[in-house]
Amino acid sequence: MAKDLYSKVVMEHFQNPRNMGELEDASAIGEAGNPVCGDLMKIYIKVEDDVITDITFKTFGCAAAIATSSMVTEMAKGKTLKEAYDITRDDVAYELEGLPPIKMHCSNLAADALKEAIKDYLREAGKEIEGIDLDE
Repeated sequence: MAKDLYSKVVMEHFQNPRNMGELEDASAIGEAGNPVCGDLMKIYIKVEDDVITDITFKTFGCAAAIATSSMVTEMAKGKTLKEAYDITRDDVAYELEGLPPIKMHCSNLAADALKEAIKDYLREAGKEIEGIDLDE
């Protein structure tokens, strides 16, 4: 059943997730969750010169939640904070070659957790970047 719902890319990221686990020396951590479905994601980022040099995740959730977390870490690694902040749920779904409509909220959570990690870093560092609203 699940194989029919998900693209080969989603299944690959679910079965072989990239960048999974805690990042011991993380510069910041972002968290997002959905109480309705029970998914919970934590994104850990390491930042040097406003570039994400390392990123990992821990996710409790379904196949789509794990796949979107894995994909968002791949998409954000090596990007500036602003470039990574601009990754949208649609970007994540596109890179995964689509998600079933009922699972789109999972890509939203992955993008949200990344944004929270970036905002956490900026708050702690006392920095501001145009286009990133720390109060949002």
